[in-house]
Amino acid sequence: MSGIFKAYDIRGVYPGEIDEAMAGNIGGAYAFLLDETDRAAGGPVVVSRDMRSHGEPLSAALVEGLRGAGLDVVDVGLATTPMNYFAVGHLGAAGGIQVTASHNPAKYNGMKMSLRDARPVSGDHGIPLLEEKARAAERPAAGRRGGYRQAEIFDDYRKHVLSFLERPEGAPRLKVAADAANGMGTIYLPILEAMGIDVVPLYFELDGTFPNHEANPLREENLADLIAAVRREGADLGVAFDGDADRAAFVDERGEPIGSDLATALIGGELLTEYPGKAVVYDLRSSRAVPEYIAECGGVPVRERVGHSFIKATLRSHDGVFGGELAGHYYFRANYFADCAILALIEIVNLVWKSGGPLSALVAPLRRYAKSPEINFEVEDKQGRIEALAERYADGEIDYLDGITVVYPTWWFNVRPSNTEPYLRLVLEAQTPEELAGRRAELEGLLGTPAH
Repeated sequence: MSGIFKAYDIRGVYPGEIDEAMAGNIGGAYAFLLDETDRAAGGPVVVSRDMRSHGEPLSAALVEGLRGAGLDVVDVGLATTPMNYFAVGHLGAAGGIQVTASHNPAKYNGMKMSLRDARPVSGDHGIPLLEEKARAAERPAAGRRGGYRQAEIFDDYRKHVLSFLERPEGAPRLKVAADAANGMGTIYLPILEAMGIDVVPLYFELDGTFPNHEANPLREENLADLIAAVRREGADLGVAFDGDADRAAFVDERGEPIGSDLATALIGGELLTEYPGKAVVYDLRSSRAVPEYIAECGGVPVRERVGHSFIKATLRSHDGVFGGELAGHYYFRANYFADCAILALIEIVNLVWKSGGPLSALVAPLRRYAKSPEINFEVEDKQGRIEALAERYADGEIDYLDGITVVYPTWWFNVRPSNTEPYLRLVLEAQTPEELAGRRAELEGLLGTPAH
């Protein structure tokens, strides 16, 4: 794969790297991702877009490419990526494509796509095949031109997510600060207002130039305004969405950020009260506290490599109830096994209501270890460096599920290669802050200066 074709999606600068011609080619190539079962079952392809100024022409070109390949299209217009996934399942569609560049700056655009039942596009028959067919000089002509219709999905989506709200009788109204970062989370405002909470909205105006801050809640500097609002307004919690609103980051009532791995544990524990004994999937960068807590709640913790396609597939194969990633994606069995940031918020709100206490008190028992953020190192020979780490730490318990993970009784680390950049990414955790600092310095001595 190269250029705009990434491991899990398509992304590039408009119009230099992705333009209307390429969007049309991608639409024409998408038909090759549908297997015989998908084709026999029929159903349209759901197309939607985010608020970027070039989203509309790219979406129009994509639709033409799909129709030219003989595929019917349902255009649901402006939508979040989770709304696209929901529409695929709800409408019995053959698949879906969201025109978005997620949290990337305004000059970028791209596409996220799925197959029937919101299954991810991945593997050798996924993005690599799509790139091959999109770049082909010619493609076989379709026997018919696909149809086209527009549809409104928001009302059904609103009913769907609000059906998970569980406010105990007599529970007080919560105050929730929400930062949409001028992204697609903006259109969630009616849902937030229908939750029976007092909303403190930040940047709920659609603007694909992201004038206030980057729409990436995983970077703590982008949470500054949310943290300030929580403290200023005396909110019970805060939530920040990314550009296409498929990820969420949370802060507690003190304005302290909550790691997405710990949020995964909290939500998983909450859902296990209703579905005891079920599997909860977590990515291997997560704190040891996550599988410990899931087991304590009577669930089955399942460790998986990083990436939505792997998490979703494992969640399906185990018929698990929930899954989460350190990147802020949260996956729900009751939502076609797809990620849904607004559902994650609803479950956190449910948990605060039921506990009757502050969110910080719920998180405190999970802060068992000292853990680093994900740290990037620019490395050309990524495999060679991983082999060197394996030799250096040969006395540890090693696995290669994703990069290299080395486990010792009091600390562990994972180093994995980026799929798209010359980076190795490090996460480590220890029993004490002092040990964490020492091990981090040790590993930085082997990996080099962290990239900024």
